[in-house]
Amino acid sequence: MITSLDQLDINARYNYADYLKWQLNEYVELIRGKIFKMAAPSRFHQDINVSLISLIRQHLRDSECKVYTAPFDVRLPRISDITNREILTVVQPDICVVCDKSKLDKKGCIGAPDLIIEILSPGNSAKEMKDKYSIYEESGVKEYWMIYPDEKTVFRYILNENGIYIGTQPKIEGDIMTTPILEGLEIQVTDIFKE
Repeated sequence: MITSLDQLDINARYNYADYLKWQLNEYVELIRGKIFKMAAPSRFHQDINVSLISLIRQHLRDSECKVYTAPFDVRLPRISDITNREILTVVQPDICVVCDKSKLDKKGCIGAPDLIIEILSPGNSAKEMKDKYSIYEESGVKEYWMIYPDEKTVFRYILNENGIYIGTQPKIEGDIMTTPILEGLEIQVTDIFKE
């Protein structure tokens, strides 16, 4: 039984079937078969997460859409992937919204959530910026928000009809975040960063 990251070859390639066998105390993600250890979030990161979850959950109270926070397995198979052995990407987004209930199962979500929000930390910014951005785009995540706590800024990317992310103007304190995915949702950016 695998109970520690030390028992795994960090340079090897793994799949979701492998991932299911691990009994780790640490949270990890699989990005194209490679293991990435998740850093413990800061208090400010947690404050932002709780604020957003509260605002989104309140908005969704009468909706078919559901909001989830890490740890929550989001399996992003390539279009041809069918089995757990073929799934090489399992991520733990800080926040995700799933409106298609057929994507939800006892293990989490299989397929692209409608909205993913990542709150960047100094230790994981490069991973979110490069790897996750391209994975979310390829997987068909309709909207992706990257939140920069230190700058108190939100970057928003919307998937166009060609499957390419288009960035919108960054949102800063004083601005309002909206999304066509959650009609009527309005979040004051200032409220995201309140401590």
